[in-house]
Amino acid sequence: MTEPIRSLDARYYTDPQIFEVERTGVLSKTWQFAGHTSQIKNAGDYFVFELSGESLFSIRGRDGEIRTFYNVCQHRAHQLVEGSGTTRVVVCPYHAWTYELTGGLRAGPNINAVEGFDKSKICLTSVRTEEFLGFIFVNLDPDAAPMDDWFPNARAELEEWVPHWAKLEPLEFVEIPENCNWKVSVENYSECYHCSLNHPTFATGVVKPETYDIQPQGKCLRHTTECQNLDQMTYDINSGFAHQNEYSSWFLWPMFSFQVYPGNVLNTYHWRALDAEHVVVFRGWHSVGGQEDAVARQLAVQDRETTVEEDIHLVESVQRGLKSRGYVPGPLVLDPKCGVNSEHSVMHLQRWMREAVDG
Repeated sequence: MTEPIRSLDARYYTDPQIFEVERTGVLSKTWQFAGHTSQIKNAGDYFVFELSGESLFSIRGRDGEIRTFYNVCQHRAHQLVEGSGTTRVVVCPYHAWTYELTGGLRAGPNINAVEGFDKSKICLTSVRTEEFLGFIFVNLDPDAAPMDDWFPNARAELEEWVPHWAKLEPLEFVEIPENCNWKVSVENYSECYHCSLNHPTFATGVVKPETYDIQPQGKCLRHTTECQNLDQMTYDINSGFAHQNEYSSWFLWPMFSFQVYPGNVLNTYHWRALDAEHVVVFRGWHSVGGQEDAVARQLAVQDRETTVEEDIHLVESVQRGLKSRGYVPGPLVLDPKCGVNSEHSVMHLQRWMREAVDG
């Protein structure tokens, strides 16, 4: 008789040493969200962000290309920029070594006095960068495969569900601290087995749980469902676009998700792991030009007051339970028909999680 597949041991969620393996491993070798192209519209615009313990900055060049660099001068390691802004060249505050927007060294005080000094050989250390429907992603692995290889069909599908993506900009990002391991939060997001019981507003006013399904597409988990009957919807979904009466989500392993609510409203999740027991979730809502939008704002408020608040209690309770000596990992509920009451999506996630740590 085949033994059921059990959930991961608690140590994967509580052991600081495992988190360190992840920080220098999977979190440094996967595509991670950096920001939105609207943050750096013009040449010289830049913003700083942190990823896996590294300070990085993305900057738009005069050629229009967005590049990302480690935020460190190649002279004596002073950090180059803070926050966000715009600049003609990148100047180190320590000794005024100056870099072009392409990262190449332009000048430095008295460097010509150094015999054999070749400034053409000095450049800021770059980071793999891709634009994905207006969102900027980076990968610290210089040999990483392109995003379209990691997440097949996701770009084309999102273009169908969000045909006006090029006009969208962030309306708001809500920062949600959670006292749990990042994998607990990601797993909770990636199954709807708990939705009917714990998310009554989402399950009765947005989606039909009985039609909910999640399937892998490469390292993407694709969520699909029908929306509620129109007389039960909590807002007007008539956008004029195809798929206006559908909800769909694309979770990009390991820490980002695009969600398209009925009415073609774009929402995003991205996670930033702080340590073994703390993660920050950024919930983003997007509108044309980032301008005030009544439906997006209504959804954002509704979401914060219901699903977000409900999930915080769930994931933090799980984290506390994982530290109990009484916890023995139980079998995952794997229905061959998949559907809302199956945890096959968690099975895929936990396989990726185990491979990331154990190889």
